[in-house]
Amino acid sequence: MKHTLPDTATMYKALLQKDSTFEGVFIAGVKTTGIFCRPTCTARKPKQENVEYFGTAQEALQLGYRPCKICQPMSYKGEIPEWLRPLLAEVNATPGIRLKDVDIKQRGLDPNRVRRWFQKHHGMTFQGYLRTLRIGLSFGRIRYGEKVIDAAFESGYESLSGFTESFKNMTGFSPNKSRHRDLITTTRILTPLGPMLAGATEQGICLLEFVDRRMLETQLKRLNTLLDATCVSGTHAHFDLLHLQLKEYFTGKRKTFTLPLNIPGTAFQQSVWEGLRMIPYGTTRLYQEQAEFLKNPKAIRAVAKANGDNRIAIIIPCHRVIGKDGKLVGYGGGLWRKQYLLEHELEHKAN
Repeated sequence: MKHTLPDTATMYKALLQKDSTFEGVFIAGVKTTGIFCRPTCTARKPKQENVEYFGTAQEALQLGYRPCKICQPMSYKGEIPEWLRPLLAEVNATPGIRLKDVDIKQRGLDPNRVRRWFQKHHGMTFQGYLRTLRIGLSFGRIRYGEKVIDAAFESGYESLSGFTESFKNMTGFSPNKSRHRDLITTTRILTPLGPMLAGATEQGICLLEFVDRRMLETQLKRLNTLLDATCVSGTHAHFDLLHLQLKEYFTGKRKTFTLPLNIPGTAFQQSVWEGLRMIPYGTTRLYQEQAEFLKNPKAIRAVAKANGDNRIAIIIPCHRVIGKDGKLVGYGGGLWRKQYLLEHELEHKAN
């Protein structure tokens, strides 16, 4: 079953602009060369009339196209490359580790290459990434009773003032307030529909949104207020399970999610979000039907608004609610993504 693609004008514009949010959405086949590419390929762009579009690399291969050697469309874009995995494994196994450029060279890696990868995929340098991990670790220690000065020195800081300044710059509050505040750890997760921003607290996943959603910044500010927390980039135990279950979902192997969630909201919002999770995989409901399911048939607009306030896409499947005439309406990630998700679920429903 082929997925519905965005219109050709949108896809050609994405191809020209090397728009990474369209990674996994389409593959561009160049008729004059017989090669197919990712939307982000850096090769010279063909004329619009010489391009045809496919939903998957497999479709392009079936029509005789060959994968581009520059953008390598047969690999999963953005996955941790083999050359970087040993370094990240060492970082994850050694909390608080400090590595300078000379240390990276000793491990057979080019520090500039490492830095470029982290800038591209995390929006920070590798050193910045390590600092974020150290501050996050210190936050946990202080929150559960360790003295600030002990956490500072155990994190490798040579002075309490230097630690305090770094901590405040990253979190927005001083270390001694850690016992009364929370951190939302955020990371980017790559999906066939483009990158998503995930957020987690100790209680569970509290955010999963496409990074190009217009209301994302507003959602983050609202979430910070609701949880009395600050967002910090880094790693979290919940992200491993999230990444695994999303991969299983997009390959058709998973129909329900078993992740712990942290979704603050009003009692009405909570009931709407719980109702969304009860819509069976591969099916849809009208907004009217959803209001009736919640035993509040006159609250159609309120239900629609609560759907829009959902901060955890896919897992809380607001994409399964459609308009009265069956049209796709009201999806913050874009209607083309909503179409893709519904078609994907319908295709794998019987599996």
